[in-house]
Amino acid sequence: MSTRTAFLGQLIGLFCVIVALSMFANKQAAVDTATGLIRNAPLDFVVGLMTVAAGLAMVLGHNVWSGGALPVVVTLIGWATLIKGLLFLFLSPETESGIFLAGLHYGQFFYVYAAFSLLLGIYLTYAGFRATAR
Repeated sequence: MSTRTAFLGQLIGLFCVIVALSMFANKQAAVDTATGLIRNAPLDFVVGLMTVAAGLAMVLGHNVWSGGALPVVVTLIGWATLIKGLLFLFLSPETESGIFLAGLHYGQFFYVYAAFSLLLGIYLTYAGFRATAR
């Protein structure tokens, strides 16, 4: 396994764990932030630019579809990040609100999303540090 895969697993994993724990610590602030972001077109555009840049960096730097679960999961996260950024850039705030808030029921299933992020983060962190220990 490449050192890039291990590094990205550690980086993305720790990021997911930290974000999930902050979400659990203050649900209302997380929901308000997501809602406010989607309804603020200039901020939404800037976040879209940063997300596309991060997604492109991950896709161009790590587009690995074999070699075990960790490389594939890191690659899938890169593609998902790129697609999410493109949605932020090209969809109207109303459409985004319909998809992210109403369609995915962000407020209603908040703890499911936070738990998914936490579990994904734990897996990536563990697998990333385990890969460097070999």
